[in-house]
Amino acid sequence: MAAGAAVIAALALLSIAYGSTLIPLTDVIASLGHPMGLDGHVVSGPIGKIVVDLRLPRTIMAICVGAGLGVVGALLQTVTRNDLADPFLFGLSSGAAAGAVSVITVFGDSFGIWTLPVAAFTGGILATSVVLLLVARVRGQGPERLILAGLAVSFMFTALTNYLVFAGDQRAAHSVLFWTMGGLGLARWDNIALAVLGAGSILGYALWNHRKLDAFLAGENAAESLGVPVARMRRTTFLVAAFSTAILVSVAGVIGFVGLMIPHLCRPLAGQLHLRLVAACAVFGAILLLASDLMARTLLPPQELPIGIITSSIGAFFVVTMLVRNRL
Repeated sequence: MAAGAAVIAALALLSIAYGSTLIPLTDVIASLGHPMGLDGHVVSGPIGKIVVDLRLPRTIMAICVGAGLGVVGALLQTVTRNDLADPFLFGLSSGAAAGAVSVITVFGDSFGIWTLPVAAFTGGILATSVVLLLVARVRGQGPERLILAGLAVSFMFTALTNYLVFAGDQRAAHSVLFWTMGGLGLARWDNIALAVLGAGSILGYALWNHRKLDAFLAGENAAESLGVPVARMRRTTFLVAAFSTAILVSVAGVIGFVGLMIPHLCRPLAGQLHLRLVAACAVFGAILLLASDLMARTLLPPQELPIGIITSSIGAFFVVTMLVRNRL
């Protein structure tokens, strides 16, 4: 954890320094220290504005989104007992993306700068409601039912997104690409609170209920015998995960494979119990997204790649490696 925190600090400085304009680390540190009243050389020109108003919010958002998605993946894998569970699998991300794309291609800007976040959040919650309604309508509410319902809803909202892209304004293709492949380009000080809320809600829930989540590791019957209401706990965890995912997607678009990879990377280091596992998933999720965002901005200058391309490439390699090693 100490090493992970140090890596986050180093990547954060590099993320602020690198971009379309390279800023020396001394100027970055001076620009960050000046608002806090620390002595140092005065940074001339617009560099201070770039550091504080543009790149620092982006770095904070990368940390929050990575940490939140990492913890969401760990909790979904626990309550469904499925090693491949992540927000993609349950339609949470696709529902939020469909909401954002519907605004871009059909409905237009109605609430100013908050239109897209509100639409994405509404789409994510709608997808969650449909999944829970499907599960409630079938006999038995085990994890396999939740997974099948989530897959069906994910495909349905993905099809809706594709239809909206082709039927709507074709000039909005670039904006649609952002929401379907993810990015941190919308990070501003006025929406950082959303990212903090999304990550904080799932992290707080996981730490508060870590003992109940540990009981799931022994199986549903053992968890029930220990006093854990398994069905209610699974629904509540899914709802909190959906709320957190919808908020994170509303500010960063759909970023895949973070929730899938991070728990598998952290369990050999932190163990199976959730108090340490959740903290490790938050730290290493932040590291993964900071590093991916840095790669997205520097691989093809001056263009910025969608961050989902980076995380999906890493995720595909990760899954293949795990299959070869018989870990999945």
